Amino acid sequence: MTFEDSIREIVLGLEPGEVVTYGEVAAQAGRPGAARAVGNYLRKSTGLPWWRVVASSGRLVPGLEDRHANLLKGEGVELRNGKVARAH
Repeated sequence: MTFEDSIREIVLGLEPGEVVTYGEVAAQAGRPGAARAVGNYLRKSTGLPWWRVVASSGRLVPGLEDRHANLLKGEGVELRNGKVARAH
């Protein structure tokens, strides 16, 4: 299985309201430290619940903050000051 296939499988396995970081996805996919590659893959992919993946600081996707926040809030995720209050 390729790194990209692993990312896809991990992200598709996230339940509504479950939030993880790019770094956690990278580590689970077998490439610790490749958080940026996860973000790049999610940006160019379709059909994935990309909004369930955030930066380690809880920061939402730059330029898509409102959309990102609305999708997360719709799943019951708590946001504070424009960031995910708690990623798990």
